[in-house]
Amino acid sequence: MPSPSKQQLRATIKAMKLSRLSPEYRAEASLRLMQTVERHPAFAAASTVMLYHALPDEPDTHPLLEKYAASKTIVLPCVEGDDIVPRVYRGEQDLRIGAYGIAEPIGPVFEDLPAISFILVPGVAFDAAGHRLGRGKGYYDRFLSAMPARPFLLGACFAWQQVPAVPFEPHDIIMDAVLAL
Repeated sequence: MPSPSKQQLRATIKAMKLSRLSPEYRAEASLRLMQTVERHPAFAAASTVMLYHALPDEPDTHPLLEKYAASKTIVLPCVEGDDIVPRVYRGEQDLRIGAYGIAEPIGPVFEDLPAISFILVPGVAFDAAGHRLGRGKGYYDRFLSAMPARPFLLGACFAWQQVPAVPFEPHDIIMDAVLAL
C-alpha cells in the first residue's frame, strides 16, 4: 500500500483532531508535554530558546513562556510575508495577533541567530525518525535551513499526531527528537 501524500495525511490528522482534541485533553496533555520539554537536557542547557505561541490545535506552550520569560531569552516566530522573523518575547502584554491568527511579539527582531540553541517546533504530524509534517507553507523549513548554526530541534505533538511515516522531501528539515504525549 503506498504511503499517503502530505495532503492526505493532513486531512487524516484533521479528522482525528475533531474526535480527540477536547479542551480537557489539550490542557492535560499540553501540561505533561511542557513538563517533559523543560526536563529535556537541550532545553535545560539553553539560555536562548525559540518556542511558539500555540494555535488552538497545538500543544499549549504558555506554561513554558511564563515560567522561563525571566530566566531565558525566549524568541517566538513571527510570519512576515513568506518568512519567519524571530522576535523577542517579553510577555503576553507585548503580543498582537499576526498572520494566521497566531499571537506574535511586537518586540525587537532577534538578530543573534547563532545564540538560539534550542527550538521547539510544532507540526501537524511527526514520525519516530524525526520527519515533520507542517501546515504546508514551508515557513519552518525555510527558516531552519537558513540558520547559521543548527540548534537542537525538538518536535512537539499530541500522541495521536505521531504516525508511522511522514512523507518527506529533500528540503524538509528533520527533528533531532520528537516528544508525543
